Amino acid sequence: MKHYEGYLIDLDGTMYRGNEKIDAAPRFIRTLQEKDIPYLFLTNNASLTQKQITEKLNGFDIPARAEDVFSTAIATATFLGRKKKGARCFVIGEEGLHNAFQKEGLEIVQNNADYVVIGLDRHLTYDKLAAACLEIRAGAKFISTNSDLAIPREDGLYPGNGAITAAVSASTGVEPVFVGKPESIIMNEALRIIGTDKSRTIMVGDNYKTDIQAGIRAGLDTLMVFTGISKREDIGNLPDMPTYHVDTLDDWIKKM
Repeated sequence: MKHYEGYLIDLDGTMYRGNEKIDAAPRFIRTLQEKDIPYLFLTNNASLTQKQITEKLNGFDIPARAEDVFSTAIATATFLGRKKKGARCFVIGEEGLHNAFQKEGLEIVQNNADYVVIGLDRHLTYDKLAAACLEIRAGAKFISTNSDLAIPREDGLYPGNGAITAAVSASTGVEPVFVGKPESIIMNEALRIIGTDKSRTIMVGDNYKTDIQAGIRAGLDTLMVFTGISKREDIGNLPDMPTYHVDTLDDWIKKM
């Protein structure tokens, strides 16, 4: 096993499961700190701010600072900020997305938008969907934070941002540009921040379809851990194998 100089790490299913602690996670992060290996938490969740995500991690005894967290909200904001400084954006989303856009200097507007950006919004209304469709038909470019059709909760799977995005896409006939995992946009943005060479950076996650596929598409080595969505019995049916797979992150610590 080669030495990795940087780690991109998924959250839900890898660092915790919903509101449930994963015992190996704090030990894994402390091992990275002891070895002075940089890491960045990578999440498709665009609804929370860096501070809110950091507080959740700290609540599970996982060492984290705001700057260690990179969400699709931040990735989308930085991606659009480089495309058009101060771009006018019609935004469907929650605090995390609005906060990231404001920090990037993007203008959140209700009409005449350059971009329509959709993130998970648990206060979604028909009027918001209608306004997004009108802006896209008027020429705004269509961006979505991620394509997750469903998100896990303690009582089952809830509609994800991909489901909201699909409604707008079906109405307008326009396919969006997706930013989050498994797409390469969030990976490229994250690599700029962590500053390590792609050949020496590894993506760690529990979900083959998002985390592991994101790493594979971006040309990174990958580590799949069986503490979340993907299970060990799935391994034989995967089209592209992860570079490594372990039952828990404790197994990985022994190899570092």
